[in-house]
Amino acid sequence: MKLTEATEKFIQAWGTLGSSWGINRTMAQVHALLLIAPESLSAEDIMEKLSISRGNANMNIRALMDWGLVSKELKPGERKEFFSAEKDIWKVATQVMKERRKRELEPVLKVLQDVSVVEGDKKNKDIKAFNDTIKNIKGVVTKADKTLEMLIKADESWFVASFLKLLK
Repeated sequence: MKLTEATEKFIQAWGTLGSSWGINRTMAQVHALLLIAPESLSAEDIMEKLSISRGNANMNIRALMDWGLVSKELKPGERKEFFSAEKDIWKVATQVMKERRKRELEPVLKVLQDVSVVEGDKKNKDIKAFNDTIKNIKGVVTKADKTLEMLIKADESWFVASFLKLLK
């Protein structure tokens, strides 16, 4: 497979994978392009390589920066801004976990905490069913949150060693 074909295939696959992270396809494709680029790229480079508009490129670059996956670089003598992605995939995975936790689990945990106990007659079957369901959901979400927190704090070598032990 030629480099251009492999590059295109990777960018498309990463774009599809991005929707699993909770980001849009174009944002993931911009990230993929920056991941495999040997040096930082300008917004114009990204627009050209992905055939996207300036607004789409800028919006997705800013979103990737908000996620902590892309950083801006200034080059001496250049007026353009250049962008690069974190190349360490463990750091990328950790950052995605942090953002998903912040954007998805933390708001759900807050709502579950707010509605965790409905006042009223404990013998009322509707109140009991509601409270029991919320308690069960809160337990699962809390465990997921703690697991993500553990993974985020885990050292890469510890994680890999533990994962390999599981496979044996």
